[in-house]
Amino acid sequence: QVQLVESGGGLVQAGASLRLSCVASGRTFSGVAMGWFRQAPGKERQFLATITWNGGITWYADSVKGRFTISRDNAKNTMYLQMNSLKPEDTAVYYCAGARTVATMSVKGSDYWGQGTQVTVSS
Repeated sequence: QVQLVESGGGLVQAGASLRLSCVASGRTFSGVAMGWFRQAPGKERQFLATITWNGGITWYADSVKGRFTISRDNAKNTMYLQMNSLKPEDTAVYYCAGARTVATMSVKGSDYWGQGTQVTVSS
């Protein structure tokens, strides 16, 4: 089992930046692919980005490509999501997730989830 705890959310103005963190505990974090999702009110949970166990490969949803950067520090059991040029439509609860591989990183395929952190972007 991997326990995940997100932090770093908050209320910011459009154009601002935030960095989310996801701290993992439990089984070996370094052997797990990690990812970020978000869910806005009344909408389905949406994939944002994923990173391989060693950080060597990353993938992004088109909606955040070029603005968001996913990274991880296995020595600290922590994954990050740097979010730049935030827009009001980025307002959502952001979740980190773990999966066996990036290929299984999805809402249904992820094995571990954090509790979420709220990000609100005002116009």
